[in-house]
Amino acid sequence: MTLEDQELDFSIEAMAASSTVNIALGVAFFGALAFIFGIIAENKKPKWGTPVQMKGYVMCNFPKDSSVALGALSVVALLISAVLGLLSVYFPYNGQRVPKHALFHGTTMRVFFLVATLVTIFAEAMMMWATITEGLHRSWNLHEEMDYKCPTAKTGLFGGAAFWPWMHPFSGLCARC
Repeated sequence: MTLEDQELDFSIEAMAASSTVNIALGVAFFGALAFIFGIIAENKKPKWGTPVQMKGYVMCNFPKDSSVALGALSVVALLISAVLGLLSVYFPYNGQRVPKHALFHGTTMRVFFLVATLVTIFAEAMMMWATITEGLHRSWNLHEEMDYKCPTAKTGLFGGAAFWPWMHPFSGLCARC
């Protein structure tokens, strides 16, 4: 083996190690980003709209804010983090793929993978629910009840949903251990 071959082997190993680190950092970064977007969406969301009395109905005017857009960005960031988390499980180590039957042979890994997957799905569903609910409050703004107060989505939905994406990167990073 020549010196050039040894340098080439070293760079491939270094690349594999750096790819693993990059995937882990990507999972953590996008999971944290999903959390931050969710918290900011909760803080920007107004509690009430302004009811405007019309002839036979109430129209709700809501102040301009970015809570729905931030919620959507949180959903996308969490999806990217989840895809990177799945990639990290199946990513080849030292150029060799881990066989699926060997990966899920032990009960511990099966249970951990199931819990991490369920946390990710629940986080995505909660954040989508908060974002869609807030968007519906803003688009369906005509109400026949003359004493309607024009509430937005319940306070705490974005914030509560944001804590689930915060747990996702930690469960994904623990899978790398």
